[in-house]
Order: sequence, then C-alpha cells, then structure tokens
Amino acid sequence: MEEIISLTDEERSIQELVRSISDRDLAPIADDLDRHEKFASGVFKTLGDSGLLGIVIPEEYGGAGGSYLSAVLVMEELARNCGGTALSFGAHAFIGAHNIYKFSNPDQRKKYLPDLCSGKKLAAFCLTEPGYGSDAMGLQARAEKKGSSYILNGSKTFITNGSVADTFLVFVRTGGPGVKGISAFIVERGMPGFVSGKPMEKMGMRASPTTELFFEDCEIPADNLLGQEGQGGYYALQGLDMERTLFSGLPIGLIQGALDIALKYSTERKQFGVPLAAHQMVQSMIADISMNLYISRSLAYSAARKLQNNEKLTLNASYSKLFASEASVKSTLDAIQVLGGYGYMREYKVERLMRDAKLVEIGGGTSQIQKLIIAREVYKQSGYEI
Repeated sequence: MEEIISLTDEERSIQELVRSISDRDLAPIADDLDRHEKFASGVFKTLGDSGLLGIVIPEEYGGAGGSYLSAVLVMEELARNCGGTALSFGAHAFIGAHNIYKFSNPDQRKKYLPDLCSGKKLAAFCLTEPGYGSDAMGLQARAEKKGSSYILNGSKTFITNGSVADTFLVFVRTGGPGVKGISAFIVERGMPGFVSGKPMEKMGMRASPTTELFFEDCEIPADNLLGQEGQGGYYALQGLDMERTLFSGLPIGLIQGALDIALKYSTERKQFGVPLAAHQMVQSMIADISMNLYISRSLAYSAARKLQNNEKLTLNASYSKLFASEASVKSTLDAIQVLGGYGYMREYKVERLMRDAKLVEIGGGTSQIQKLIIAREVYKQSGYEI
C-alpha cells in the first residue's frame, strides 16, 4: 500500500525486524496462546535480545533509542498476528519502562532500566482500582511515610502483565483528594506484603495476563519514590497522550491482519462460479477495511511525529486512539462477514482479532472519554469555554 509518512532507514529496519519475528516466532503459536491463555515468553526473550523491549529508551540505559513512530510500527507488526502479545509489549515498553525512564532520577534509571530493556525483567503500570476506572484520579490505595520507607495498603485491578512482571510502577495516594495527593513508586515483586492475583479470564487479549494486585502493609524504600510526593498524578496524566499515540499501533495491526485474511480468502473462495472478490458487496467491505487502515495509520503516524517533536498533541492522540480502536472493531467484523461461516470458526484467526479489538475501545480511556476530550479541546481551541 501507499506509504503514508516517509520512514527513516532506521524505522524501516525496525519494522522489518519485528515483522520477521512476528511471522516466524509469533504467528505459529498465536492461536495456542489465545486458546490456553499463555504468555509469549519466548517471543519476549527474542524481543529483549534484539533490544526492542526498550524501543524508545536511550541506548545508554540499554534501550534502542528508537523514534516514537518506530514504536507504533512495533505494535503494528506484533498485533497483526497477536493482539495480546502487542498489548503486553506496550504495557512493558511504553507505560511501564518508558514512564520509569521519563520520571526517574539517574540512580533509579541505572538500577532498573538495563534489566527492563534486555527483558531480564518485565514492567507493569498500576493505576486502575476497583471502582476507579475512568475516574483514575479518585484512587484510594494509600502510602504512609514511616522512617526511611513508605507503607502501602490497597489494591489495583485490570493490571496488564500483573502475573509476569517484576517491576511495577504503582500510583497511590500520599496526600489529600484529587490529582495533587497522588505519588508514584517503583515496587518490586517479592517485597513483603505485595501479592499479585491469578490472571483474569477474558473475552480477548488472552495472551496478555491481566490481574489484580494487593498491598498489605507493603514496605517500600523511600528511594523508590519517583520525583516528589504529590507528583504522581501529573506523571500519569502526562503519559496519556504518549500512551494513546503509541498504542494506536495495536488496532492498526489488527486491521491489517483482518485485511490480509479477507483478501486471501475472497480471492481463493468461489461462490456462484466466481471468486468472492468479484462480488461488489465483498469489494465494498474490502474498501471499508482498507480505508480504515489508511486513515488510522495517517492519524497515528502524524501524532507520533508530533510526539517526537514535543508538540502539543492531546487532540491528535485522542483522534488517533478513538478512530483506530473503533475502526478495528468494525474492520474485524467486516472481515468475519467476508469469510461468512468460516469467519465465525476458531480455525480462522479473524474471530480472535475481533475479540482482541474490543478491548482497545475500553483500555487507555474509553471511546466515550475520548469524545469528551476531543470536544473540550475543540471548544478550547475555538476560543469557547464550556
């Protein structure tokens, strides 16, 4: 297909590397990962050995020093074959490891980042609590200062990588209500009083473990505080535009995967003596999927370039997240329709792509939240107050 934004040589090399890993190592096991809810540990080892688990972290800390667009490309190529693996990758590399890099001090970077970039350890981002999803800044888990430590109590839920991660970026309340009372800590598996629950059974993204976390008088060294007390809420909010931009690569990969299947099937399968591709209604669905793919890429790639240039991109990030996530649901459903009864069977991976797609309309801010953000930004940029 037509190149939407010109890629650098480095970005193209990263894209080709991940495409080969995804097709060689991930595609053959993706159905088994989904069916048995298994984590692709071997694929993550390969990604770590290739330096890709620290894709946007500087080389001095063991990362690849890649661009934000290269990160979107990695998500695409993984999600094309397995949305769950892409989700776990993003949770580790972006909102986990990269946020630790962005907000930590030099000593914390030296201590944690090399192992996270190599894959020796995996990361998880811990914000959501029972009862506090979209209202993330209302969280209730609390840490109290006691000597040279903090004592954490509370729980987290819907934590991606919760059962496989070693290093957790945890947001808890250290002060009063609202964003100003929240702090961020690095918590390590094995700290007394910290327990991760069993993986939850999910409709889709089954290759990505999702768990609850529990903290009962969990003692955390004061050195594991990121920045100052009360800054954690702002860290979480600052990371949202990056998260929405980079995670847009996931639904794009799902759309590409659905298009690949629909194109192949519609040209091989015959009905009424001609290939399905000869029928106009099938062509109409193929056209819709292709258009959704093109627009999603245009929005995400443009937002990634803005992110790289430190430009304001709240509107662009929400445009990208909203359109690509909803387009992935529509496109995977259309691909199932192209395949007819076979599309409904587990033998054809398009039904798995559809189940994976639904989560991206929910995680990282629901479609309804994205529309609120977009409307407020449009009013603001037009000079109106609401």
